[in-house]
Amino acid sequence: MRHALALLAPLLGLGLGLSLSRLAVGATDCKSLGPAEPLTFTPAARARWLAPRVRAPGLLDSLYGTVHRFLSVVQLNPFPSGGAVRGGLRGVRRGRGPLPAADAHCRALLLLLPLPPALRGASEDRAQGAGLIGVVCALVTNQRTHEQMGPSVEAVPETLLSLRGLVSDVPQELQAVAQQFSLPQERVSEELDGVGVSIGSAVHTQLRSAVYPLLAAVGSLGQALQVSMHHLQALNATVVELQAGQQDLESALQEQRDRLLQLLQEAGCQGDCAGALSRARALELGADFSQVPSVDHVLHRLKGVPEANFSSMVQEENSTFNALPTLAAMQTSSVVQELKKAVAQQPEGLRTLAEGFPGSEAASRWAQALQEVEESSRPYLQEVQRYETYRWIVGCVLCSVVLLVALCNLLGLNLGIWGLSAREDPSQPEAKGEAGAHFLMAGVGLSFLFAAPLILLVFATFLVGGNVQTLVCQSWESGELFEFADTPGNLPPSMNLSHLLGLRKNISIHQAYRQCKEGAALWTVLQLNDSYNLEEHLDISQYTNKLWQELQTLKVDTQSLDLLSSAARRDLEALQSSGLQRVHYPDFLVQIQRPVVKTSTEQLAQELEGLAQAQGNSVLGQQLQEEAHGLRNLHQEKVVPQQSLVAKLNLSVRALESSAPNLQLETSDVLANVTYLKGELPAWATRILRNVSECFLAREMGYFSQYVAWVREEVTQRIATCQPLSGALDNSRVILCDMVADPWNAFWFCLAWCTFFLIPSIIFAVKTSKYFRPIRKRLSSTSSEETQLFHIPRVTSLKL
Repeated sequence: MRHALALLAPLLGLGLGLSLSRLAVGATDCKSLGPAEPLTFTPAARARWLAPRVRAPGLLDSLYGTVHRFLSVVQLNPFPSGGAVRGGLRGVRRGRGPLPAADAHCRALLLLLPLPPALRGASEDRAQGAGLIGVVCALVTNQRTHEQMGPSVEAVPETLLSLRGLVSDVPQELQAVAQQFSLPQERVSEELDGVGVSIGSAVHTQLRSAVYPLLAAVGSLGQALQVSMHHLQALNATVVELQAGQQDLESALQEQRDRLLQLLQEAGCQGDCAGALSRARALELGADFSQVPSVDHVLHRLKGVPEANFSSMVQEENSTFNALPTLAAMQTSSVVQELKKAVAQQPEGLRTLAEGFPGSEAASRWAQALQEVEESSRPYLQEVQRYETYRWIVGCVLCSVVLLVALCNLLGLNLGIWGLSAREDPSQPEAKGEAGAHFLMAGVGLSFLFAAPLILLVFATFLVGGNVQTLVCQSWESGELFEFADTPGNLPPSMNLSHLLGLRKNISIHQAYRQCKEGAALWTVLQLNDSYNLEEHLDISQYTNKLWQELQTLKVDTQSLDLLSSAARRDLEALQSSGLQRVHYPDFLVQIQRPVVKTSTEQLAQELEGLAQAQGNSVLGQQLQEEAHGLRNLHQEKVVPQQSLVAKLNLSVRALESSAPNLQLETSDVLANVTYLKGELPAWATRILRNVSECFLAREMGYFSQYVAWVREEVTQRIATCQPLSGALDNSRVILCDMVADPWNAFWFCLAWCTFFLIPSIIFAVKTSKYFRPIRKRLSSTSSEETQLFHIPRVTSLKL
């Protein structure tokens, strides 16, 4: 009985377990799949960081600063405003630059042509020294200009190549961005290989809280059924044996009672014959098992039960349920292949990402134009280098001439002074003085001979370098050049940046330059969000909708999970309709509680043995002794087996009485739950499949979302960084202004300095040379003092 109750105990909570499981099946839980793993994308933006060019600090920086200040004094007019300039370079005529301004010429002449000091002694030496310093500076700056011109010219194609790469690489970079859509595609395709197992595992995980208890209940009920059938069959067999034994016992008791009554009623019976006679009359059946209800109808309905092996059936059903992941993978394999085909396709927006990008056509035109400029500029750059070589040679020659003039003056001065100090008679010729005079006049001749080339060279280099410095470099550095370009109407429509790119807003070149200098991408600089809908190209909703539609076709068939075999169902249905619970078990207990014989045969036999000893009649005593022995044999042969059968019957009745009501109830519940779960399994599996599909799609969309976010960041922040543009402009300014214009301007400034000192040099040489010649020679060489270019007082005596 206890074993039957223990087997039925797990069934008591089955109804509650199923109710809870029904609530849990519809819940969506994506923790089993987890979030999408991070993807690593290869940067599509090419590294185009143009190294800045910087002029190394040197000893000439102070000279360059002096030239800048000189040009600032010469040119005081501001850079032309937007309204003052129309059509090309007409603004140059408005007074920007050294050449066009007449007042600039006047100021330059005032600075370059001051009256020299009196030419005497130390002043003359200082003048010659200043001129010599100017010659040295001119030679140094001439060489520096020549050295800087070569690398500067070679940097032009490099800059153009950098600018060409800035615009020409954008379509390839966008194409590279679109091609990396394959990363989430490959990851999704890999995970699709396991989606069937994932779905089956999810179905198994969420249904096991309902299936496992139910199968356990079926197994326990099967064992309880076997135990109950055993007790029922034992009950029936025991009752039959009891009834058969009861008939034999009743007849034996009747014969034994009749003989005892005859003996105990004889007159010669001595002792307590009356008491023994009373107990002898009680020798009759106490329990009548013919009065217990029949269970034949129950056994008839349970004939052949149990037909099924519940233990092996439950084990088989558990194996089938545990194989759901593998079964789901097999059932979804064809749909997975279709899903892979859908995943392998690329969204339309990504395919046209590069084609619809603003300025793509303009970028190709620019790239081609820059390439043509680069190719066509090479001959001109070679010409520039060739003419620079000519300029350098001319500069070297003229500087050498100026240096030669200075050397002639210094040598003539020193020789002349040496000759004067050695001369005793002023009228006598002296070789050193004569040589000094010749050197001075040679310097004068060279000065007159090369004055025009020097002036022309200074003028030409001053014209070019001064205008570059004032018109370009100063306005470039101050930003006025950008403001001029940003002012509407200053540039022709063909040079309008917004018009060329087809943008809706006008782009400030100055602002674009600042943003490019900070490393911004073209997306930010050109404000492409107003003319290019990036989100439209990144919209993959149609792509994901197609994947979702394909996922909807996934199905998992749970029909192979029977939960209860047909034989087991027949067993339980037979038990349910058997009426086992309607058997009146108390009737059995009534008879079981009664003794088999109303009086104790053993006590009666013992009492008869005592009476036999007390009888004086040996025959009566012998007869009583024989009856006592027969009574003992009756007890052992008839009563004890009946008592054993009654105990056995008691065990079966007690077990059935306690288990039958619950057994019938749980059988009904198990059959109802099996029927319900079997019917609901497809719907539950479908809901779980839908939930898992949503979780799977959400996980896979996480990969595509990573890609979309990466594309958005790559396009708007990294692709086509325009730092090379600002770098090229900065480098161009450094090349043009710092490396070329500054030494160029320093060259003509120093050359003008030397040229300026030629004027006092000529005066100094002509006047001084007369002192180095003898007086007679000086008198004979001139017709009169009044006809001389310079008046020299007559010297009557000279003392040194």
